[in-house]
Formats: sequence, C-alpha cells, structure tokens
Amino acid sequence: MKTVILLIGSNIFMTCAWYGHLKFKWLQDKPLFLVIVVCWLIAFFEYCLQVPANRIGFTSGQFDGYQLKVIQEVITLCVFVVFACLVLNEKPTWNYAVSFLFMLLAVYFAMGFKGGRAGH
Repeated sequence: MKTVILLIGSNIFMTCAWYGHLKFKWLQDKPLFLVIVVCWLIAFFEYCLQVPANRIGFTSGQFDGYQLKVIQEVITLCVFVVFACLVLNEKPTWNYAVSFLFMLLAVYFAMGFKGGRAGH
C-alpha cells in the first residue's frame, strides 16, 4: 500500500508540472525557459516520491518492474482525469472511457496471473 500511496503523490506533482502551466495564470505570460525551470522544480518532488515507491515495491518482492510500470500508468491516468476536470475544465468523453477500460484490462493481465519475477 505504501508503494501505491507514494505513486499517487508523485503523480499529483508530475501532473501539475506537466500540465499546470497551461492554466496557472502566473506562468502563462512567462518566458518558456522560466516555465521549464518552474516545472522542473515541481517535478523534483515527484522524484522524491517516485523513487522510494519503486524501490519499496520492488525490493519488498511485492511487485516486479512490469507491474510497477502498469500501476504507475493507471495512477497517472486517474490523476490526470481529476486534474483535467478540475483544473483544465475538460470532461472525459466515451472514447476516453473505453481507453480506461483497456487500461484496467492491462492491470488485470499484469497483476492477475502468476508469473512475477524470474526465480520467485
């Protein structure tokens, strides 16, 4: 559970870094170089959560690398949907809902079958 919570936190920071400048009024009229630096500083906190999340999940034997990546991508999409609705004022459409369904199927296939790491 620690891994997932840390991944959620890291994705909140990363989503703000990647997409926040599109709506944050105080950044919209700034030079691109400054926007990049500000976004990079926000992304630093993403790394402060992402790296421990992956280390905890992997070294504990709870997840393999592929599973961590699939979990990461699904969390990224979930965080982005909330961000897009609340900050960008964009609503998901049916085709996005279908794409999320396929992502959930990816989680099922990545997590639902025995296989895991070699030697385990």
